[in-house]
Order: sequence, then structure tokens, then C-alpha cells
Amino acid sequence: MLVRELMTRDPGTVDHTTSVPDALRLMREKKVRRLPVLDSHDRLVGIVSDKDLLYASPSPATTLAVWEIPDLLGRLKVEKVMTRNVITVHEETPLEEAARIMADSKIGGLPVMRGETLVGIITETDLFKSLLELLGGRRPGVRIAVAVPAVKGELSKITTAIFEAGGNIVGIGMKGILGSYGDTAEVVLKVQDVAQDKLVEVLRPVATEIMDVREV
Repeated sequence: MLVRELMTRDPGTVDHTTSVPDALRLMREKKVRRLPVLDSHDRLVGIVSDKDLLYASPSPATTLAVWEIPDLLGRLKVEKVMTRNVITVHEETPLEEAARIMADSKIGGLPVMRGETLVGIITETDLFKSLLELLGGRRPGVRIAVAVPAVKGELSKITTAIFEAGGNIVGIGMKGILGSYGDTAEVVLKVQDVAQDKLVEVLRPVATEIMDVREV
């Protein structure tokens, strides 16, 4: 899956001269937490988050008079509080690479580019939706987690056993773990068309351990 398949197209943007109150208002209207910032030539020059804008607002402990605050914020422009060195991804970037960049950089969203043109934005919410689809989170069935040796061919044994039992795999996820059996991988599957007891029966001979099983 590529970023372009899951990104929000034509995201809300602000001009670098937009005031902080106007940017906050746009975020509330569009129900978003970040906005790409463009210059007068529609080139990406920054990104601003709700935290950036809220931090720029006076605290309740300010010594300013109440009537002074709107005037002060009205004169404060997005370009003064935005992040300038923006991390971006190309629309053809694999989704897992975008997720890695976000996790490593500790950021919640990435502007998506086609050359020098902004074409979308990908956020942690989009990644959660993708994870939900990959794990079959919206589909009923039996969720089973098994430990298998982290070597070539072991996953094939699991999927073959499910297929031969008449099961249909509608979600799958995998991660490496270190357990009492040495280097193993945890495989989580969502399976339809086979009963829970039957699924455990056919997987027990080919799995190191049945870690969890439940109807969901």
C-alpha cells in the first residue's frame, strides 16, 4: 500500500501570513490538528500544529488586559510559530516507510508531495485506519495469535493449515519477539469460516505456542 492510497487529498492549508486565530478557526472547521503552510507561490514552506498555535496564545496567567489579547493574536502570523524544516514524503512512498518516518521523528503527520507540489497529507489517524484493515479489525471471525520460529517457511505452514481446514484469512500481522523458545515471531490472524476449536486443533501441531484465541 502506498501513501497516495490513504492520504487526505487537497488538505486544508494556510498562507504564511495567516493570523494565529484564523488558523485555529480553520483547524476547528476542518477538524484537523495540523495545516501545511504555503507561500504566495503555493510552495510548501512550513507546517503548523494545534499545539504550535495554542503555545503561541497567552496563558491564563498573562498580565495583558483582556481587551489586548485579541489584538495581539490578530497581529501574530503563522510564519512566526510554524515548523520550517518540514519532513515530507512522496505520494509513491510505501505506507510502512511513512509510518517509520513518523515514529522515528516523533511527528503525527507528513505533507505528501508530487515533485514540488503539495497533493495531500498523511497522519497517524490514517495509519490507524490502515492497521485496522490489515488486522481485519472490522470483520467478524476468530482472532488467533501464535508463536512460530522466525525462520523461512514457518508462516507458510500456518496459512496452509488454515486453508486446508477451510478457513479464510481476512487479517494478518506479524512481529518479532524473544521468548522462552528463543527467536520467534508472533503472528496474529483473523480467520473466518472455521470454528475456534477447529482452528486451535489444526494450528497446534505447526505453531510453537497458541498465545491467544478469541471470537471477535
